[in-house]
Amino acid sequence: MDECPAGAGGQAGLMRLLLALERAMERWMASLWGSVRPPRRQRGAVVSILCRECDERALILERGRTVAPNTFTVELPRQSHVQLASARVELGNYLAHEVHRHAAEQGYTFAGPVAVSLCLTTETTVGRFRVQSRISPATRT
Repeated sequence: MDECPAGAGGQAGLMRLLLALERAMERWMASLWGSVRPPRRQRGAVVSILCRECDERALILERGRTVAPNTFTVELPRQSHVQLASARVELGNYLAHEVHRHAAEQGYTFAGPVAVSLCLTTETTVGRFRVQSRISPATRT
């Protein structure tokens, strides 16, 4: 039977200490990077559909100029509409901002200001929501 050389127990303890220190440093670095660069959030279902509407209904006018829909209506069933009624304006502004961001990433332009409105649908066949879009020129006053 082989015997451990003298002092080997000290080396094992030192290795455990270094390993624990390394793990602590990794956790600290992960935490630091998480606060500097937060993980990418997944887009919500409505935002994804609004972006898809931009992509699918965009019109290529000339080379380098693509116009995307700028007026969106999100039709909600009664229960969802009641739940979101108090935050309707803020939610519309947030969704419009997300559409703007997506359009900038894709190089789209708009014919007028981006507006997203939430409304109650009269149809009973709508499950969660339905999105309609159109290109609306800016109105001059």
